[in-house]
Amino acid sequence: MKLFVLFSSQLLAGAMATAVPHNAPLGQQQVVADDLVDQKSRFGVGHFSEWSRTNKKKFLIDWQAGKESDWILVQGNEGGDLDSMTAALAWAYHLEHSTQNSSSPLKAIALLQTSTDALDLRPENKVALENSKMTAGHEDLLTSDEMPEDSETLSRKLNGIVLVDHAEPLRKWRSAKTLSIFDHHVDRGYAPNAEPRIFEKTASCTTIVARQMLDELEKLPQEYHLPHELLELILSAIAIDSSGLDSNAVTDADVTTSERVLKRSNWAGKDLGDVMGDLDDELGNAKKDLDHLGVRDLLRRDWKGDLVDTPSPATPTVSLGFASIPYSLDEQIEKTYFGELFHWFAIHAAWTAETGVDISLSLNKYKIRDENGEKKKMREIMLVVRDDVRIDQVQADALFRVVHDALERDKSLNLKPWHRAHELAPRQMVWTHESGAGRKVIRPIVEDAVKRWD
Repeated sequence: MKLFVLFSSQLLAGAMATAVPHNAPLGQQQVVADDLVDQKSRFGVGHFSEWSRTNKKKFLIDWQAGKESDWILVQGNEGGDLDSMTAALAWAYHLEHSTQNSSSPLKAIALLQTSTDALDLRPENKVALENSKMTAGHEDLLTSDEMPEDSETLSRKLNGIVLVDHAEPLRKWRSAKTLSIFDHHVDRGYAPNAEPRIFEKTASCTTIVARQMLDELEKLPQEYHLPHELLELILSAIAIDSSGLDSNAVTDADVTTSERVLKRSNWAGKDLGDVMGDLDDELGNAKKDLDHLGVRDLLRRDWKGDLVDTPSPATPTVSLGFASIPYSLDEQIEKTYFGELFHWFAIHAAWTAETGVDISLSLNKYKIRDENGEKKKMREIMLVVRDDVRIDQVQADALFRVVHDALERDKSLNLKPWHRAHELAPRQMVWTHESGAGRKVIRPIVEDAVKRWD
């Protein structure tokens, strides 16, 4: 240990000597030393962070050299939750390491389809990554805002893409070959020849990816090293999506896969229920820590959207965007500087202008107390159609009516106008409902209506 400290001190002294003249003021020498220490300390520690950082560097070097065709991008959905992120990281790690000793080694990297600064809008992501000893500021991860080339152009050059927690790619990635799909939602029939192509109802998509990873790992002539940080990140993702393996959505696959992962982790020997319960408590508490976020950050925190084809020859595609927000509109209005309805819509308009969205929906969920003092779950649907992106005012009016009527016709939703609906501007509507229907239900209704619009 003393030898290591001495060697480290010599390295630091050598670096200082190179960086600053020997006759420089002592204060300047100290600043350089501090900078070197700070630069080193900001890197994550452990094998997984080191691999992720090195992998990102290799990808960017290969892009610069025109070798994009060597690479597979593993993508989650654009919501950027812990499940999508972990599943993408795990499968990219597996693809590289399971083929490294073969005649055809693969290069794979996880692409997080959100911006770097948006990752911490989900506090549970930040906690899980810190626990896994990843780099502060997420510099060892590849995010959408760091892509060095337009996605549509890059997609035509890649070896291919893999989808996790995502049934089909965003329009901009569809020129790429979809090699594999792992999802726990509805199969939309995309890329029928992908392999593996697994759609299975589980609490967490990470369950499906981790099970496939372990199945393939255990068939290798020699197993590669699975860093404990990755294993613990996998358990974290499953825990928060399954309420610590205690929700109604939990399947046998979630439980058995968690058991297999736990045995390989640093927590081997601990009770599975205790581990998953503790993880769910820690991450669940972090997930609720959103009171500091303003309206714009709440909108972009869980934002999903894409282009949708229409039968209209004048406007063959329109852009849809969906936000999911755990606050009522009244609570969100209080977060604005002026505390008024108009300011909420001004912030919303600035965000949808930035993202180039024609039709936007904000799906809010919150709780109130009923007349007996019991907590009651409530939801809101907010619909806004713009006339300054792809469609003009006449088209926007017609499209608003088509989507508006489709939502109101759906009897399962039982929508009721928001208590201040009379104050809304043209092509704005807000409803309340108690159906429990979230984005997975609302989005197909809206998309089907748009596809029929002419």
